[in-house]
Amino acid sequence: MLRSGLIATKVGNSSFFYKDGKNTQVTVLKVDECIVSNVKTLDKDGYNAIQLASIELNKDISKINKSQRKIFSSIKIKPKKIIKEFRVDNNNILEIGTKLNADHFKVNQFVDASSVSIGKGFAGVMKRHNFGGLRASHGVSISHRSHGSTGQNQDPGRVFKGKKMAGRMGNRKVTKQNLKVIDIDSENNLLIIKGSVPGKKNSIIYLKDSVKKS
Repeated sequence: MLRSGLIATKVGNSSFFYKDGKNTQVTVLKVDECIVSNVKTLDKDGYNAIQLASIELNKDISKINKSQRKIFSSIKIKPKKIIKEFRVDNNNILEIGTKLNADHFKVNQFVDASSVSIGKGFAGVMKRHNFGGLRASHGVSISHRSHGSTGQNQDPGRVFKGKKMAGRMGNRKVTKQNLKVIDIDSENNLLIIKGSVPGKKNSIIYLKDSVKKS
């Protein structure tokens, strides 16, 4: 069953204490009001989806480009920073103008979280791919943390694409699956998620029901 997800902002990390005194590490996510700004249907567009608009943008509507201005003015809301589509089933299509908040999810359910991971700059193979490095003995001259040989002989005579080598680490879209919703603060629209969520503080997180767990 496919239903709409949510757009959230990462507040930061904290600890959550259970009633028996045990604690676990959690990530706190703030869900700004998500408003259904458009609906895609199978008959009209070839697929079913819901478009959500969230996180208020401090701009006058006259400074927004025409295509987006039409979206916000048609449902009479202030301009939003993020517009995101979520694929849904035919039974889970919502009306334009419907508002979603943290209560869209339930306590103890599992979700998938997507965001852009923290950029760590240029990194070597030991940090980036967890290589063991070369031997720390005689004969290995100032190359203990190098990746060693990368190519082959005359045939094929090249380095294959995707070879694990030094390069930029992080700063790419990451989806972390099967994260458990431990608690929901409906009053402040906060989601308490067990474990870590991709991205740094104040980054945009896209949440949806877990694909692998019901």
